[in-house]
Amino acid sequence: MTAHPGRAEACVVIGARSPQRYEIVVRGRLSTRYECAFEGATLVPRNGQTTLRADLVDQSQLYGLLNRLRDLGIELVSVNAVADVDDAA
Repeated sequence: MTAHPGRAEACVVIGARSPQRYEIVVRGRLSTRYECAFEGATLVPRNGQTTLRADLVDQSQLYGLLNRLRDLGIELVSVNAVADVDDAA
């Protein structure tokens, strides 16, 4: 029988990762009232589209944001991972 790893060992395996910056483009111009629905994301309106810029720690956060877009009936145009957060500063 294999022993369960100790707390210190588990922390190393699960350790925190640095965020990845994403630019998610949706169709239409989202008003600033949507910013509260996408906490931590910056909305940048452009010609008939809006870009959401967000620093996400893992794919579950990304899927959560994409699911929220779907639930609100917002049409997704593209999802792009961009330079690391540290590089973009």
